[in-house]
Amino acid sequence: MTEYTVEFVGTGEEITVSEKETILSRCLEAGIAQEYSCRVGMCLACSAEIVDGDVVQPAARGLTEEERDGYALTCMARPASDLKLDRGKYPPSIEAAGSADAAGDEQAAADD
Repeated sequence: MTEYTVEFVGTGEEITVSEKETILSRCLEAGIAQEYSCRVGMCLACSAEIVDGDVVQPAARGLTEEERDGYALTCMARPASDLKLDRGKYPPSIEAAGSADAAGDEQAAADD
């Protein structure tokens, strides 16, 4: 079984994760405070930007094909190399959705 080092940028935290386990499961076992919610690759709460390295995440349904190259859903992602991840970074699709929601909220308030 191959093991890889996963380093979290800006935190000094580092864990070893096998190719058979998710990054989130190792974070939880190691006591690292990794945000998560659904644990099925849909909510994007566990998102991290891939600074360096590769992951396998075939069930990361919350990401577009393009986003899968630059972001990991730690609840689904398994390392395919040593990694550097920046936690709490969200893909463009969720940022765009947040902007659209905010614009809708502003319009609703203006209608009141």
